[in-house]
Amino acid sequence: MAELDESYFSSEEIRSDDERSNIISQLLPKVIKIAKNNTLGYKETFAQVEPTEFTSLADLNKLPVLRKSDLLNKQKAYPPFGGFERSDENASTHFFQSPGPIYEPGIKGKDWGRFAPFLYASGVRRGFRLQNCFSYHLTPAGMMFEEGALRIGTKVLPAGTGQTELQAKAASFLKTQVYAGTPDFLYKILEKGDELSLDLTCIKIACVGGGALFPNLRKAYSERGIKCLQSYATADLGNIALETIEDEPLIVDEGVLVEIVYPGTGDPVEPGEIGEVLVTNLNLEYPLIRFATGDMSAIASGKSACGRTNMRIVGWRGRADQAAKVKGMFVRPEQIREFISRHPEIFKARVEIKLVGNQDELTLKLEVNAENEIDYSLTVRDIIQLRANIVKVKPNSLPVDGIIIDDQR
Repeated sequence: MAELDESYFSSEEIRSDDERSNIISQLLPKVIKIAKNNTLGYKETFAQVEPTEFTSLADLNKLPVLRKSDLLNKQKAYPPFGGFERSDENASTHFFQSPGPIYEPGIKGKDWGRFAPFLYASGVRRGFRLQNCFSYHLTPAGMMFEEGALRIGTKVLPAGTGQTELQAKAASFLKTQVYAGTPDFLYKILEKGDELSLDLTCIKIACVGGGALFPNLRKAYSERGIKCLQSYATADLGNIALETIEDEPLIVDEGVLVEIVYPGTGDPVEPGEIGEVLVTNLNLEYPLIRFATGDMSAIASGKSACGRTNMRIVGWRGRADQAAKVKGMFVRPEQIREFISRHPEIFKARVEIKLVGNQDELTLKLEVNAENEIDYSLTVRDIIQLRANIVKVKPNSLPVDGIIIDDQR
């Protein structure tokens, strides 16, 4: 184990790959076992699962994907959390609600969302003053960031959202050094501060999430002397990955395992290819296994220059649900995946939808070898139930952008 210095929140962040794999091989079977034996949510789907067979990230491919729709349906059957919480523990102290509505648990005093490492990596330290502008109303973001700050020993102003004049005045009076909230709301506070002739030069760090951090916005903060870094998180899972160096790939949080898969399936994409983000949290009290975020990303090669050693992802690259309606019928990524599975000689497929003369036109582009003379029209009709123009292209000629259904209408 590398020697820990004050740059890192915990020694977990600088483990070797072998050390990390060894810990995962011990912890993952425990997570699977608890999910199987101590939750109602996994009772049926994991009935035939043997936990000891799951000791690595690659082993997770044997398990089904858990989608938000599954979570929503389970919560109707087993309120409030779908039976995914440990039935023998019931340690939750909070209930949260996200659109759906979907309900999430929270436990006070445990850095439930694992945001302390992100805040620490951003430069937040004990005794700093943090203005928490994430919502405290129904959603868990406010509490998650607060718990992370308190874990470090940072003092928190639970500001919540809105009321920019009061926010600006509070920041100026309390001399808060850290902003936590969505990327754009800080700019509104700063503008209001300028309007009121308030000194807000005390704000030196912005820890943002829950929205797009555009380059011009980050540049505007930098010009004011504010270092702005972002995290990637969800209400269900907490922190998934964190930025430690501006515009560099995000480092996966030590409390989760991340897979990148072909959209609509659980099948892994090729290294570096964009796909859907699946997350398995290693939370023994609320295990979510192969949870589909619906977000698109890709694994980034190499290690971070900051010294943290976990795998990295490139950040958000769109949404995975690329379903499109053509002539009254839905075309979905999983249909294209099924099509490819029937024809192993196809390397990759991409659907293009255009409007030609006010009529939908469907084209299916297939990467195949030059000598391929197979007629795929019957398989297309069988799976998609639509006619399609089939265009054969040479291998490695289709874009590697994660788009399976390119709706150009």
